[in-house]
Amino acid sequence: MKKSLLKISMLVSIVLLLTACDSKKQTNSEFPDWAWIGFERPNGVNPIISPDSTTRFYCPITQDSVDWESNDTFNPAATIKDGNVVVLYRAEDKSGQGIGGRTSRIGYAWSSDGLNFQRKSTPTFYPDNDSQKELEWPGGCEDPRVAVTEDGMYVMLYTQWNRKQARLAVATSTDLEKWNKYGPAFAKAHNGRFFDEFSKSASIITKLVDGKQVIAKINGKYWMYWGEKFVNVATSDDLINWEPMLDEKGELKVLFAPRKGKFDSDLTECGPPAIMTDKGILLLYNGKNKSGIDGDTLYTANSYCAGQALFDLSDPSKFIERLDKPFFIPESDFEKSGQYPAGTVFIEGLVYHGNKWYLYYGCADSRVAVAVYDPNK
Repeated sequence: MKKSLLKISMLVSIVLLLTACDSKKQTNSEFPDWAWIGFERPNGVNPIISPDSTTRFYCPITQDSVDWESNDTFNPAATIKDGNVVVLYRAEDKSGQGIGGRTSRIGYAWSSDGLNFQRKSTPTFYPDNDSQKELEWPGGCEDPRVAVTEDGMYVMLYTQWNRKQARLAVATSTDLEKWNKYGPAFAKAHNGRFFDEFSKSASIITKLVDGKQVIAKINGKYWMYWGEKFVNVATSDDLINWEPMLDEKGELKVLFAPRKGKFDSDLTECGPPAIMTDKGILLLYNGKNKSGIDGDTLYTANSYCAGQALFDLSDPSKFIERLDKPFFIPESDFEKSGQYPAGTVFIEGLVYHGNKWYLYYGCADSRVAVAVYDPNK
């Protein structure tokens, strides 16, 4: 009798396992073949970066020591340097109240395995008594995205925030520690028309060359997707001066925008560097869910989930399609509690390391975490 029950129990377990596997396949089959599905959070690793109240930094503007990363650490860029993964994360001190009310600086962390990080005790990028002070103080330098050229120049697009206006700005470096600031990315475009316009969140198009993710050139130009309220595109000849693309009416060309009733019903904000694949140009982006009847009831109101969109390889301004459902959503406690408790997985860093893709993201505007995608699985 016991043997019979044991056999029945084993058969039930096998059936349940097969059902679970079929269910997982079915879930993945809901996504098109161009999408990257299967980003997994490594066990026992996240969050990889959290606030630290012990590190101090002498601020050249206030001429005082400040606990520069004591309140929140979030929204990270990522790249590769000397075989290591480098994460440049946004850090806030305790100088003010609420989101956008403190000063942001950019910290430096590195890792040989992409999972376990060491950190520098002082920021690598910050507001200073320089040519950009008026645009960066007192709000700071926010939400970086970083990509690298084939010859080793790192290009960072970040948000300048003076608590009056947000501007997308450019900086370059050869070592991720000494930076040249060039100011707003669109300062010279269209006779300076967009200098005082709200802009942020840039995703430079990249490609894999001999296993290295580098900035791509398409039709003789560099390209980047950018924007928060909708997705726009801009081109550049030098990676410093960028020209937003306009439509036939002379307005910013909208590649795609928030959709009523979807997870991205409120905002469609560009994520990490886009990547050229055999299916097209893949853009990972952040979708904010609107509250009320216009949002997606499957997801928490005002939460940020991650989406994917596909563009034409030969014409990056040609939008093909995007996912109807997010591929990554807030799940862990620290992704749903913190400065932004509605839930946030805000993706900004993507690197190719050890034949896998490492996705770095901000958690509820308070922590940094990682998820890994193995394309060979």
